[in-house]
Amino acid sequence: MSAGGLRDEAVGLLSALLRLDTTNPPGNERAAAELVRRYLQAAGVECRLYARVPERASLVARIPGRDPEAPRLLLLGHTDVVPADAAEWSVPPFSGEVRDGMAWGRGALDMKGQVAAAATVVAALARAGFRPSGDLVLAACADEEVGAGHGLAWLVEEHPDAVRTAWAIDEGGGERVVVDGRAVWLCSTAEKATGALTITARGRSGHASTPELADNALLRAAGLVTRLGTLSPPPRLGPETQPLLTALLGAPSPPDRALAQLGRSAPDLAALVAPMLGPTVTPTTIAASDAVNVVPGACTVTCDCRLLPGQGWTEVEAMVRAVLGSDGYELTWSGPSGGTRSPLRTPLWSAVEGFVRKEEPGAAVAPVLLPGFTDGHWLRRAFDTVVYGFFPTRMDPAARWGLMHSADERIAVDDLELGARFLLHSAVALLGPEAQA
Repeated sequence: MSAGGLRDEAVGLLSALLRLDTTNPPGNERAAAELVRRYLQAAGVECRLYARVPERASLVARIPGRDPEAPRLLLLGHTDVVPADAAEWSVPPFSGEVRDGMAWGRGALDMKGQVAAAATVVAALARAGFRPSGDLVLAACADEEVGAGHGLAWLVEEHPDAVRTAWAIDEGGGERVVVDGRAVWLCSTAEKATGALTITARGRSGHASTPELADNALLRAAGLVTRLGTLSPPPRLGPETQPLLTALLGAPSPPDRALAQLGRSAPDLAALVAPMLGPTVTPTTIAASDAVNVVPGACTVTCDCRLLPGQGWTEVEAMVRAVLGSDGYELTWSGPSGGTRSPLRTPLWSAVEGFVRKEEPGAAVAPVLLPGFTDGHWLRRAFDTVVYGFFPTRMDPAARWGLMHSADERIAVDDLELGARFLLHSAVALLGPEAQA
């Protein structure tokens, strides 16, 4: 299929997917799974739905390989999306509108666009009679955004053979950045661990009309949150961030100096790189009195925490206590989940580099540690799968990340085609021979 054919089919399928409200919760991903299944079955692709409960179905599609022992490639995606407040949007968030070279709707970037591109590639290869060496698998999973046990986490436990592969291409990378004239494409090869920290401040409840007779725990908590804002862990280089900073800056240097230099050259990019160099503890929710006329005797602040792969909570707790002080609060920690990495210099890495060489000769590929999480960590833990996040885009990275989970989410049609061409390239490069593409 020509690039134009991939583009048109991907746009059409994406528009249809965007019209389906798969907001999680509740999810209702079956509608999306059935839509993609109908599309792929029309091309002769073997498909099966898996569901812990009927309305939360995931799709696994497959072009069987010639050799059952050969390595398999998985194109991984999810069909659930985060909520969208229509009042904040320029277009209805589930309209699937295509205009001005963009496809608009909740999930366009995260990540129905990549699902549509992957399905288009699998359909095109099936129609062309492509016979891969090992299985080419597509998984369009439920429940990535919440992780309540209905998606890939459940699949790897209950149906492991459906998604057991040597390589997987996931979300979370593919941005093109330019620093001081150096073009670098970013490939996610690892992700931070996710946990939650609850800080409980204690006081003494009382009537709000006589606050001096009480001890307001909310005011105590406010001071703790202010001090938490001063937390600044020393930056630390890892197997992803060392080559990343070298590629961006042209030479290795200590992480604090490298981050300062990057901040001068590309401040938006520096803001994205900074969380890759250490843990983050971000206050996100607070709970105190349930009644407006009652001074709270206890106040809890919950923080989103992201740890470096292999980093323990004990180390981070010591950092937190150092800025909060020694008394007046309690800490409760839950987690972590995720915090996995894949090796570099694998056949999948070579496929990414090969695509970039063809797309932009002279540009580099650099690994990144994803500050967030994806479903890919379930594959790494269960099967030691080499999982990379790479769906190439020419959209400014800060703008792209600013649109995900936000109003007016949209993807450039040109990027949808670019991503489809990468997935096609990788399938042929890893499962070839190329003459069959």
